[in-house]
Amino acid sequence: MKNTNKITGLHDIENRIFSIRGLQVMIDSDLAEMYQVETKRLNEQVRRNINRFPDTYRFQLTDNEKIELVANCDRFRNLKHSTHNPFAFTEQGAMVKKCFAFSLLEDKDLITNLMERL
Repeated sequence: MKNTNKITGLHDIENRIFSIRGLQVMIDSDLAEMYQVETKRLNEQVRRNINRFPDTYRFQLTDNEKIELVANCDRFRNLKHSTHNPFAFTEQGAMVKKCFAFSLLEDKDLITNLMERL
């Protein structure tokens, strides 16, 4: 994963929280970037552990929601022509996803650095 929009602090995290369907959520690619893993790998873990991610923890954006997200935020322009709609994670879903991110990280220094940021 190429990291061009490094998440470095609370302000960066706050700028990645969106209100969709009346919920405060983060998009899967932003969570993956924050935890320094590939979006694909994080979403694989969700599929493998789907019972831990009820609909109240995550949902997939509709086509219209994706179009609005792309229109309002330049960093999602690569989604414009994508056939895949991203997942949005609520606070509870993001916390469960964090656990999976730790299991995907191989570098102990990276885990220590991430834990210090949280």
